Amino acid sequence: MKKIGVLGCGLMGAGIAQVSAASGIETLVMEANQDLLTKGQKAIEKSLGKLLEKGKITAQVKDDTLKNLKFTLTLGDFADCDLVIEAVVEDLAEKRRLFGELDKICKSETLFASNTSSLTVTEMAAATKRADRFLGLHFFNPVPLMKLVEVVQTISTSKQSVDLAFQFAKKIGKAPILCKDNSGFVVNLLLVPYLLDAIRAVEHHIASIEDIDKGMMLGCGHPMGPLTLLDFVGLDTTYKISEIMFHEYREQRYAPPPLLKKMVALGYYGKKSGRGFYDYTGETPRVADLKF
Repeated sequence: MKKIGVLGCGLMGAGIAQVSAASGIETLVMEANQDLLTKGQKAIEKSLGKLLEKGKITAQVKDDTLKNLKFTLTLGDFADCDLVIEAVVEDLAEKRRLFGELDKICKSETLFASNTSSLTVTEMAAATKRADRFLGLHFFNPVPLMKLVEVVQTISTSKQSVDLAFQFAKKIGKAPILCKDNSGFVVNLLLVPYLLDAIRAVEHHIASIEDIDKGMMLGCGHPMGPLTLLDFVGLDTTYKISEIMFHEYREQRYAPPPLLKKMVALGYYGKKSGRGFYDYTGETPRVADLKF
């Protein structure tokens, strides 16, 4: 992989671009408009700055990473990429549109990958004429720190494409695992019902928010409780993922609880909005005053 393209420079796209460029790969990043592109670029610079402050990278690594990054607003600039990773909004129609256009632009051997966390990769591959060179590369947030990458193989993905994806993941310092193309793959398939059950436990007054988190941390050795994790992931993100998975499987365990729906409707998205199961508006997080 001499050159890769990343579609989207939001939280995930910026992280993917950063680790790719840090591994010495020429990396091209695209966004829908200049404001979003500038925001993503600043996020990468900030992330690298924090790693430098903590002594996890050198100033030379930071400079080399930034040199390997290029930014664009033009899809046509992806024509000579060896791999294109899509990290845009979880909207199947938009992903299919982008991949359909890229299929006409990119060279025939270019490998296409989606960073989707819940949508089926096959439906995206169907929008192209390269289903054998199409797969999922699901990274985890924050990308520069999280080691795992789920390599998602559809019924049409070739072994060569899977091998290339594994090679790329290892080159950028990640630990890849192979899974089939089912909604949620491995991690979210198991994680989402757990998170939704934690919300139901709050909803049914089984225990307090603090005690549910404390119980799972001290009883199961988890680094953070499920409700803190929900705030970190984003309640709006979890809601969307659970809706997609419920639509796919029609199983009650993936159905978003009413409390989650209400919180999202009020803009209680978690840490990014300042309020979720915890209130982040002060110096330290405190349990939110939820009346239900």
